[in-house]
Amino acid sequence: MGNLKIRDYDSITSFLGSWGPFQLRIFLALAISILPNGFIGIYIVFVGDTPPHECYIPENYGISEMWRNVTIPLETVNGIEKRSSCSRLNLDLVRNFSQNGIVLNVDVNVSEVPLESCLDGWTYSHQIYQSTIVTEWDLVCDNAYKMPLTTSIHYFGVLLGALISGQMSDRYGRKPALFFMMILQTLAITAQIFSPSWGVFTFLFFLAGAGGFSNYIIGFVLGTEILSPKARVVFCSLGVFMASAVGYMAMPAVAYFIREWRMLLIPMAACGLIYIPLWWFVPESPRWLLTQGRMKEAEAILRRAAKENHIEAPQDIFTQAEIDNALAMKDKRYTILDILRNCNMFSITLICSLLWVIITLSYYALILNTSNLHGDPYINCFLSGVTEVPAYLIALLLLQHCSRHICQSSSLFLGGVMILCVQLVPLDLPIVAVILEMLGKFGITCAFCVVYAISSELFPTVIRNTAMGCCSMSARIGTIMSPFIIYLGQYFRALPYILMGVLAISGAVLCLLLPETFGKTLPETITQMQPIWRRRGKNQKEAEHGESTAENQTKESKL
Repeated sequence: MGNLKIRDYDSITSFLGSWGPFQLRIFLALAISILPNGFIGIYIVFVGDTPPHECYIPENYGISEMWRNVTIPLETVNGIEKRSSCSRLNLDLVRNFSQNGIVLNVDVNVSEVPLESCLDGWTYSHQIYQSTIVTEWDLVCDNAYKMPLTTSIHYFGVLLGALISGQMSDRYGRKPALFFMMILQTLAITAQIFSPSWGVFTFLFFLAGAGGFSNYIIGFVLGTEILSPKARVVFCSLGVFMASAVGYMAMPAVAYFIREWRMLLIPMAACGLIYIPLWWFVPESPRWLLTQGRMKEAEAILRRAAKENHIEAPQDIFTQAEIDNALAMKDKRYTILDILRNCNMFSITLICSLLWVIITLSYYALILNTSNLHGDPYINCFLSGVTEVPAYLIALLLLQHCSRHICQSSSLFLGGVMILCVQLVPLDLPIVAVILEMLGKFGITCAFCVVYAISSELFPTVIRNTAMGCCSMSARIGTIMSPFIIYLGQYFRALPYILMGVLAISGAVLCLLLPETFGKTLPETITQMQPIWRRRGKNQKEAEHGESTAENQTKESKL
């Protein structure tokens, strides 16, 4: 009768152990594959930053020094008086006054001189940047909306990439989808170096988004499926997010020495070369191969893993019942429609998607805001990356020892409270505001790590990548909105912080509706998913009396 028993994947592969050379190879290879994502994920912060600027006054206008000094009027922004960035005195009138010897504020009041827009272009400060896409294509004043639009279009690409890559990964395999998205990302960034216009740059940025975040998600799912339960928790925090944080911290260091935007994109594109040798180190997911009925390929990978770990594999890795069941299920194909058909899975997907929207909106808005903070933008960006290191370490400890509800709720609540407090700080205490914003970033980053782990634990193998793709696709609503959230600060300084803080605290409550996955086995089929909270009590009672019945079900088994 033992040959009729159908085990879950973790039980089948338990002979490999928790950690060994095989697990370490997978851990390091996937971590390295994610490292460029952190490195290139935020380059728009420097490539698209807007330096101080004002209207250009042509030298050939013959304006005296006295009148030239007042041609750019003063304006008050957030309580600070500074020279206008988008207007100047009417140059024809100013030239007439200057040539006729009219004395400023004696013969004519300068406040009565009409203003005009920057008809001759702008002059930009080169104190920080030699050039950005803003200075090259004059994305200021009436065209200032194009800069947040550029970032939003990039995240539209991420949305499309998440949708396509999820379907591609579940249908054709994790490994082919992973490397296809890596290639797309690298080629798009390389082409950006030669962009002749803002439109071409933005289109290529769209493609870079489609490839970049998709390989991040596929790599996360691949590691989650291959590694053992103990290694999985470490991978979710240190392997995925810590690798991204290292790349994140390296980005401002490189940008500090390369102040011209086209030159800065060269190391961004070159880091894609690191993907090439990884093809021979990253295998296909055996768990996915089992769901496709490809038993021989899955067994071959597991036997190589056992040999690499210096462990003797069982003579028969799979029982006959498991083989028959996998072959019977291999023709079953799951799509996004299966998520919509199943009420429980749809409810869980909806809540997860809302959490992803809330977290990504705050996370990317805080990243994009680093160049607007008081102080050096390179140091602020580096500090923003540094806060991610303790956040991921704390997330690792929480995931290892605490319920998922505590992990998610506490991190979101901390981030939300800190962000809300930023707008209460007086303008003459900018350092306090920076510290509070970094603490808010700490909480949101921790929540980002946790929501990835929770989502991967909730969804079954047969549709995990598609479901994760749906969550990531929904999250792009947050990332698409994030640049415009920061843009609202031009009209009311506190509004971005109020919106982010309230949403984060709302997410801290919302996550309590999800099923608890701490210490639970990863589900393989849709029927093994845990029920949403309203149905949990009823299903738990049924589960207590239904174990014997579940063992006889072969069409929706643990494989």
